[in-house]
Amino acid sequence: MKNWMPKWNSVFVKFSAAFIIVGLIPLFALSYYSVETFSGHVERYTKDNLRQMVLYVSYNLNSAFNNYNEISLLMYTGRYDTFLESFADNQTRNVNEREQINAVPIDTFLKMVMYSDRYINSAYFIRTKDRKLYYQAKENKVIMPDKLPADVWLAAMKDNPTDLLVYPTHADSYVFGSNEQVITIGRNLIDTSGALTREPKIVGTLFFDVDVRLADQFLRELKLGEKDELYVLDGQNRLYFSNRELSTIQSADLRASDRGHLVLSEEIPFIDGEILVKFASDELFEQLETTSTAVYIAIGICSIVLIVMGTWFSRRLAAPIRGMIKQMTKVESGNLEIQVEVNGNDEMGRLAHGFNRMVDRLKAFINEAYVAEIKQKQTELNALKSQIRPHYLYNTLEVIRMNAVHSDAVEVGDMILSLSNQLKYVIDYGEELVTIRRELEHLKDYFYIIEVRFENRFDLVYAISDKVNLDWPILKLSLQPIVENAVQHGLRPKGKGTVKISFETDGDKLAVTVYDDGIGMEKDELDRLNISLEDPGAPSKNVGLKNVHERIKSVCGEGYGLSVSSRKHVGTSVLLLFSIKEGLPHDPNHTGG
Repeated sequence: MKNWMPKWNSVFVKFSAAFIIVGLIPLFALSYYSVETFSGHVERYTKDNLRQMVLYVSYNLNSAFNNYNEISLLMYTGRYDTFLESFADNQTRNVNEREQINAVPIDTFLKMVMYSDRYINSAYFIRTKDRKLYYQAKENKVIMPDKLPADVWLAAMKDNPTDLLVYPTHADSYVFGSNEQVITIGRNLIDTSGALTREPKIVGTLFFDVDVRLADQFLRELKLGEKDELYVLDGQNRLYFSNRELSTIQSADLRASDRGHLVLSEEIPFIDGEILVKFASDELFEQLETTSTAVYIAIGICSIVLIVMGTWFSRRLAAPIRGMIKQMTKVESGNLEIQVEVNGNDEMGRLAHGFNRMVDRLKAFINEAYVAEIKQKQTELNALKSQIRPHYLYNTLEVIRMNAVHSDAVEVGDMILSLSNQLKYVIDYGEELVTIRRELEHLKDYFYIIEVRFENRFDLVYAISDKVNLDWPILKLSLQPIVENAVQHGLRPKGKGTVKISFETDGDKLAVTVYDDGIGMEKDELDRLNISLEDPGAPSKNVGLKNVHERIKSVCGEGYGLSVSSRKHVGTSVLLLFSIKEGLPHDPNHTGG
């Protein structure tokens, strides 16, 4: 169970599970509904079709019985010649004295009856007067009169002498060498001449045997299976036809319901009975079950394919992302030399490409930040070194000492105060930004010593625009190295001169320009200086300018820094660009002086 928890936490496993479930539920529901609907439709169609077929068979059987009834009534359709008129009104005389029916001999009439239908095997006529038997049988059939159940048939007609007798299926054991199943049809010949009497005057009785195979032509329409059952019963539950062996059938149980069968029945009015068909359900809907099974097998195959495809799709989608996660882990551990292989231009390819770009930019950013920090520290260290130079301190102190020895002038005190202010300003190294006012105060103290040292041959002039606020922050110790550079390389070789500092605004930038009217520089030397300012390598000279330029870029960003312009024998100007900020990040609580 624990091994499954990490996998289940994967979004791809959840996606695959959701994809499979969302696919399987409609598939199962739709398939089940379709199978049930199709099965119900087929069952209804089959039942309706079978019901129509049973109705058709019952109608044909009823018509067959009606046909045999019509055949039996042929005894009443005869016409007699005029010279036999004395007999025409008396059927009794015609049968008893002339042995005729319808003016033809009885044997001839029996042959006519027998050959009127191909299923009539034999015909009999029993004369009531003397119980004389007349009979005819088809070829190859020999009647045994002593075994003929005439008394049974006549007894069956005793209660209803005017009705047609339909004697249920029985074996024709009275035919030599035969044991076929037949139905016996019987009708009395009643003398209808003269006045009607309560008891009909029966002249004789006609019987003929009908082969039960007459039903086969109708039963074939039903296409009964081995387990199907068919019975034709009359109102007294006597059996006429069946697809089973009659000797094995118990008629009392025929109408009992059977759970394994579809039972259909239709009336046969002629015999006051019905046709009862029991279709075996397993055989009847065998094809339907086969179809349903095939559908369910197809559903199973589709489900397996859906599961396999969902799993394959999940792994296919998850593999490159898992690979990317693995590479991200390496990046988290600090390895920035990782590159993910880009395959294609799809979403995964774009994601891999974006990851590679992110790693490259992260590496570049880290390098820039690291290098910038190192440069910042180096610049600060160099700035500190440039401000506290041993020879500067030694020379200054030597001047103070010499002045102090020879005279106690006020100038000595001022120089000491300026030096003290400078040391305090420089040594307070925790500040990065100071106000313009403080930077100028420090520059004033510094230049005062320069003036004393060089006997007032150099002047410092300020030009501050009205738009410039002296409380704006500026980079600490950014002006003093530029002024020192102007004095050392511009004014000293000339012997005298002026340094002018102007403060102006240029859009959102503070522009500080340091001018000197010194000896200037040749164009080649100026180009080398500007190139060295942009060279990321450590400078071999012009350390002060380089440090200030790097510090400004580090604090203010790209687009800021310093640039140098110069003309030989005219002078040099250094432009410093700072970002304008409304206040210091903290209150330094320092005052000038």
